[in-house]
Amino acid sequence: MTLTRDLVRIPSRGGIDPYQPVLDCMASWLSGHGLSCQRLTGPDGAAVALCCEVHGGSQGPHYILNACLDTAPFGDESAWTYPPTSAEISDGWLHGRGTADSKAGAAIFAHVAARLQGRAERLHGTVVLLFDVDEHTGRFGGAKAFFEGPGAGADGVMIGYPGLGNLVTGGRGMLRAEMRVRGTASHSGGKEVTPNAIVKAAALVAALNDVSLPGPAGPDFPLSPRLTVTAIRGGEGYSTVPDLCVVNVDIRLTPAFRQEAALDLLHRTTCAVDAVWPGTRQTAVEVTGHWPAFALPDGSALRGALLDAAAAAGLHVMPKVAGPSNIGNYLAGLGIPATAGFGVDYVGLHGTDERIRLESVPFVHATYQHALLSLMKCDWPAVTH
Repeated sequence: MTLTRDLVRIPSRGGIDPYQPVLDCMASWLSGHGLSCQRLTGPDGAAVALCCEVHGGSQGPHYILNACLDTAPFGDESAWTYPPTSAEISDGWLHGRGTADSKAGAAIFAHVAARLQGRAERLHGTVVLLFDVDEHTGRFGGAKAFFEGPGAGADGVMIGYPGLGNLVTGGRGMLRAEMRVRGTASHSGGKEVTPNAIVKAAALVAALNDVSLPGPAGPDFPLSPRLTVTAIRGGEGYSTVPDLCVVNVDIRLTPAFRQEAALDLLHRTTCAVDAVWPGTRQTAVEVTGHWPAFALPDGSALRGALLDAAAAAGLHVMPKVAGPSNIGNYLAGLGIPATAGFGVDYVGLHGTDERIRLESVPFVHATYQHALLSLMKCDWPAVTH
């Protein structure tokens, strides 16, 4: 628990704090336990991740343990029971920003790797620690630097997001689009009345709100797609009829409603609205982001190993397909299987008084270690809680 507390005491808010101190803390701990590591850099040369490898005594698969060392912002610090970087322990809970997401996960993975290093000759394959410090910015710079570089072709990734009751084995994908709706500019008090881009955009928003989407893909993916208008920007001042209004749309994808279907829906809807606004330019649809939906099948070795390991640790863990997208969707686009959440019990993720339940830590440690030993065909007994 010392490592987790040390990490929490170092502010590492995404896009706000310097990342060097938290990277130095983790690198020092790994070095002190016989594990060498290297820093990955982004396009601007700044450090975006720390990685460390444990090589088995014989050839085998490559599995990645991934957790982020950057965090969400603190919010209103005066509302916290203990300061966000206090790492205070009270009534069995460890308090602080990043305890849940995901410094406890990173510390658990570091301890697992240190134990495996002590018996590495009995492992078949390689375990890699990947600690990202560009996750909460939304850029996922550390993951991209690794998986589009030295980590390409990994056999599986276990992401240490928190949550003790479920193993996240899938997630809805997303398609994000910026829709540029056109009108005709003129003086708002002039004699001529011209098409107003904001009014036209309102008609488009209403049409999008009324679209019919398919239901769940099936029992293995029980969630439905969803379309949400998330932003509208247009007009300026009072005296001009606006000729441009920009509408942001977020669509959550499923195996029954993929990127192609989502784009077709947007184009059909915009064409229908444009048709009743003669004399205006067509609405332009620009995709600004896309991740596919993913779900590990029942026969997935990664899924099976973690569920079996959790059961062996005395936990009742159920597989779950998540509504929000996560880094597992990005990995699915690269053809890399991933689990995107099983970890410590928590309260207040990204909120006030974020904290983790300390008695859950040994169960999580045992589960990941047992799963890796199974996947890497090692008969060394796992740690038990």
